[in-house]
Amino acid sequence: MVSVGKKVTVSCLDCDNSIQLEFQPVAGQIITCPSCDAELEVTSVNPIELDFYFEGWDEDWDDDEEDSDEDWDDDEDWDEEED
Repeated sequence: MVSVGKKVTVSCLDCDNSIQLEFQPVAGQIITCPSCDAELEVTSVNPIELDFYFEGWDEDWDDDEEDSDEDWDDDEDWDEEED
């Protein structure tokens, strides 16, 4: 992150291009990279840190993934049928 006057420059986490902000970002703000359209969330303002923004992210999803392994049926045949 580089700050020049009131302008702030951050790097996109996806394409690594510079994003010049004309404003001081606030935590929770969503920034869209003009180069690759990645949506980034401001997670910290001092220092400014970004993370990928996932709309509707639910931290409980991680717990659900462990449960989904139990539903796997190892006996099911996944080979393509021949015509």
